[in-house]
Amino acid sequence: MKLQLGQMLASPVDATTVIVVRAPGTEIDLTCAGVEMWDPRSGQEPPSGTADPAQLGGSELGKRYADHDLGLELLCTKAGQGSIAVNGVPLQVATARALPSSD
Repeated sequence: MKLQLGQMLASPVDATTVIVVRAPGTEIDLTCAGVEMWDPRSGQEPPSGTADPAQLGGSELGKRYADHDLGLELLCTKAGQGSIAVNGVPLQVATARALPSSD
């Protein structure tokens, strides 16, 4: 799937929803609980599938999930039981960047 800045994505197997804050320029496989996420505003049917019990680590409301190597950043707008993953690798919660010290 090719993501767009500001796009809302939802999990078809739990309550997780995210907004794309930074999108890579390439196609990626974005999943939640092992099932592809989808854009509910697209008018298309959600992907079918069942949650993978091994990928139920949960997502946290208000947290940013990122893969800086890909140039991907997502903001979780609704928490759920599923773990968010890109290309089969779980995304980590982005940490705050250290500000330069002022002397």
